[in-house]
Amino acid sequence: MDAAKRIEQFEQLCEQDPGNDMARFSLGGAYAQNGQHAEAAEAYLACLEINANFSKAYQLAGKSLIDAGETDRAAEVLEKGYLVAAKNGDLMPKNGIGELLGEIGRPLPEVPAEEKTASAGGGDGFVCQRTKRPGTRMARAPFRGGLGTWIQDNISKETFDEWIGLGTKIINELRLDLSREQDDAVYDYGMRRYLGLTDEKYEELTGQAPPEASGEYVEIIDTILSRSGQLEDFGGELHKQV
Repeated sequence: MDAAKRIEQFEQLCEQDPGNDMARFSLGGAYAQNGQHAEAAEAYLACLEINANFSKAYQLAGKSLIDAGETDRAAEVLEKGYLVAAKNGDLMPKNGIGELLGEIGRPLPEVPAEEKTASAGGGDGFVCQRTKRPGTRMARAPFRGGLGTWIQDNISKETFDEWIGLGTKIINELRLDLSREQDDAVYDYGMRRYLGLTDEKYEELTGQAPPEASGEYVEIIDTILSRSGQLEDFGGELHKQV
């Protein structure tokens, strides 16, 4: 589907369902794809009026404002989004927002110190590097090789179990067939982003570049993660966007 048709489709959906944040978000993406950066920014900002915790929308709104030449306004949106993403633990949008702030020469806003979680009540003192919270160290690595060892050493059992649950939802929602190489790459991308494993670290651990997922799937996976895996609002229709 070309950009003009996507714009028309999502404009109609926004008219039919004004409170649908995903419709506004998707409209922003369609505008951006068509080079209509000012319109894209307004669509993303309208999405944020509905869902102020949608951290990915802050990132893309800021990017669109930068592309539209509204640097000061972009900085304001990005600074707010950075704090929202930090509060929600949305690692990928937080990093993306930080990169955009750096591109326009703005410092990162100071994130309020997280409350320290007491860990003196038992356990082995293992701290999950994704959540920065005490958790349970996995009894065994989930995969062979350096990747599995890294996960065991850095990710708590609780966090990895959460990924398994979310990963299953993603498989079902996107109709993925993991026997197909391209679908397996989508699942792998989601896992790496959820666990906070960078492409550079993956290559260091495995000796090869991470499998490349299709761009349309990447956008959807990032959206899912920015919404903390809440897929109910998509109504089982998310696969139709790819």
